[in-house]
Amino acid sequence: MTWTINFTEEADKQLQSLDKPIRERIRKYVKELEKLPNPKIRAETLKGNLSEFCKYRVGDYRLICKIEDDKLLILVVKIGHRSKIYK
Repeated sequence: MTWTINFTEEADKQLQSLDKPIRERIRKYVKELEKLPNPKIRAETLKGNLSEFCKYRVGDYRLICKIEDDKLLILVVKIGHRSKIYK
C-alpha cells in the first residue's frame, strides 16, 4: 500500500521558487512520506476554517495538504515559510 503525493499547480510554482537546498529538502521529505504505511502520523490537522487540511513541517517551511484516505493520496496545496503560509 503506497501513498501518492501530488502537487497543485500553485504548490509546484511555490516549490520551484524556493532556494535549491530548501527545494531538495522538501523533495526528500516527500519521498519519505510516500514510503510510510501511514503518513498521517506525521501530519498535524489545522484548526478553524482550514480544518479540512493538515500540515507537514520541513524546517521553517510548511506543506499544507489535503489527505484523501480512499485514494491513498496526499495533495500538496500550498508551500511556504512558516511566517507567511497561513495568511
